[in-house]
Amino acid sequence: MSKVHVRVPHTKNPADIRAQIGEFEQMLTKYMVKVTWTGNKAELSNPAVSGNIDITDSFVEVNIKLGMMAKAMGIDGAKLEGSIKKRLEAALA
Repeated sequence: MSKVHVRVPHTKNPADIRAQIGEFEQMLTKYMVKVTWTGNKAELSNPAVSGNIDITDSFVEVNIKLGMMAKAMGIDGAKLEGSIKKRLEAALA
């Protein structure tokens, strides 16, 4: 099982950050990943992946575990990590 970890720093209010990462969240739902928010934390799930998003006062952190189905679909953890980081940085700019 492959793991993806991305941490992007920010200097904004966590509530504002949650609104800014809406495009990133839309990208996840496009790939059928269910996003369930509780405050500034979200659980991510679908048959191929699980994980979370955590918005703190100083960073946004995304952790994803790629299951066997993700591997079978050819999802590359390193490429996914780079894509997530790029999209989060763009959303927070």
